[in-house]
Amino acid sequence: MSETAAQPFPLAASAEVDSLLSVLERNRRTFAWKTEGLDDKGLRATTAASAMTLGGLVKHMALVEADWLAVKLAGQEHGAPWDTMDFDTDPDWDWRTGARDSPEDVYALWRNAVERSRKAVAEVIEERGLDGPASFTWPDGRTPSVRAMLLDMVEEYARHTGHADLLREAVDGRVGENAPRDFTI
Repeated sequence: MSETAAQPFPLAASAEVDSLLSVLERNRRTFAWKTEGLDDKGLRATTAASAMTLGGLVKHMALVEADWLAVKLAGQEHGAPWDTMDFDTDPDWDWRTGARDSPEDVYALWRNAVERSRKAVAEVIEERGLDGPASFTWPDGRTPSVRAMLLDMVEEYARHTGHADLLREAVDGRVGENAPRDFTI
């Protein structure tokens, strides 16, 4: 994961928007650092009683980027490979297949999902602001705000970066809270 994202949000934004997107990017960057550079064996390794793998985790976060930000926030389609999946009959498809996919494929899927999300988020913020509505409604009739969706995405990365931290330490001993300054996505 060595792709560099220059300025992903080149829009005139408020301090709150800048802060929110900065925290999301920091979490993405730390997640990328915790999961990058592994071979098939490293991406398939498990620890303790969990069947979770780093490969499954990377593919799951690619799905979360697509589902949460592109679809639910921006109102876009899921796109490949998600558009052909039936998650009602195979809810763990991303986790299971991510453990079997090649490192190149799983990393590329995540990087592409992140880039798509960055563009979608920038457009949505420009159009709706943080207080504007997302593009979906919960079953109880409530529609979350753009702000709520971004905060949930930060939480999703924070939770899964913790998982990645444990798994990566078990694979090769890599530990640390933040990616090194020179690390880029």
